[in-house]
Amino acid sequence: MKILKIDHLGIAVNSIDEGKNFWTDVLGLEFEGTDTVEEQKVTTAFLPVGESEVELLESTAPDGPIAKFIEKRGEGFQHVAFRVENIEEALQELKDKRIRLIDEKPRIGAGGAKIAFLHPKATNGILVELCQRD
Repeated sequence: MKILKIDHLGIAVNSIDEGKNFWTDVLGLEFEGTDTVEEQKVTTAFLPVGESEVELLESTAPDGPIAKFIEKRGEGFQHVAFRVENIEEALQELKDKRIRLIDEKPRIGAGGAKIAFLHPKATNGILVELCQRD
């Protein structure tokens, strides 16, 4: 598996409109608008930082994964995403190493990226996302 870089850090927020203020007003990051991924019950907003980004995640439904995360842990750091060269090969390599996966096959995430998540029980409690952007 070839990891190219940290693609983004996912931050769970109750409201993107309120949550973005720290990132834009205090840190001076540029807000690039939102993208809703209905299948995942989430609206995302990306704020570029050099070659990586901060991704704000707001649930669109009370039973969505971000709503459940916030209910359990509160707002804050939710996942780290690594950009990989070939997500299908990366997933196969992880399967061969018997790493527990949430996604056996890639799905489409925000911005049309191919994404897949590793189970936190396989990563010392950190939700890890792999993503491939073409």
